[in-house]
Amino acid sequence: MFFAQVLTLFPEFFDSPLSCSIPKRAIADGAVSVDCIQIRDFATGKHQNVDDAPYGGGPGMLMKVEPVVAAIAEARKRQPNTHVVMLTPTGNKFTQAKALEYIEKDSVTLLCGRYEGFDERIVDYVDEELSLGDYVLSGGEPAAMCVLDAMIRLLPDVLGSPESAVLDSFTEDGMLDWPHYTRPEVFDGKAVPKVLLSGDHAKIQAWREEQARLRSLKRKASK
Repeated sequence: MFFAQVLTLFPEFFDSPLSCSIPKRAIADGAVSVDCIQIRDFATGKHQNVDDAPYGGGPGMLMKVEPVVAAIAEARKRQPNTHVVMLTPTGNKFTQAKALEYIEKDSVTLLCGRYEGFDERIVDYVDEELSLGDYVLSGGEPAAMCVLDAMIRLLPDVLGSPESAVLDSFTEDGMLDWPHYTRPEVFDGKAVPKVLLSGDHAKIQAWREEQARLRSLKRKASK
């Protein structure tokens, strides 16, 4: 079993996406365990504040170092070999290769931020900083769910067909997947490419590889 942990101020965010489709089946089958840890449980004081104003002034609030570091310590206590990942715009870009790397570990813990971000000293207590891309979310939870979903579908026996994950976009040399078609053969005047109806598996494979190459080149050129 693969063990995933999420450090968050909003554990309820994950209730719905983890209770349907592939994640639900993976959890039910015992392929993965997802444990949400409430950061606020580690805050001290009457109001259990987890944020405070930044030194030097400026807008917004920052997540305090004490409760976050205590939550990280709890995650490492539960899973001593866990790989702690801070989700932040300053991190390295998340990729399919990174998802494959993560599922080879005993456990991954995803740290979700809120407000204007983290006290910088928290970085010393994580193993990696990770970003989904060059944009800002309201918190780390949507990013964490994306990472969870990407990892879960790669676990053994989770997908209906073992080939599905192998043939995903970006899995093979960073290439995009080729175009796919199903019934009807013609829709709104647009027909399925004839080669896919030919029954010639060698030609079909050659067409798919060429289409994947062209798609990938087009995407690269558009960046």
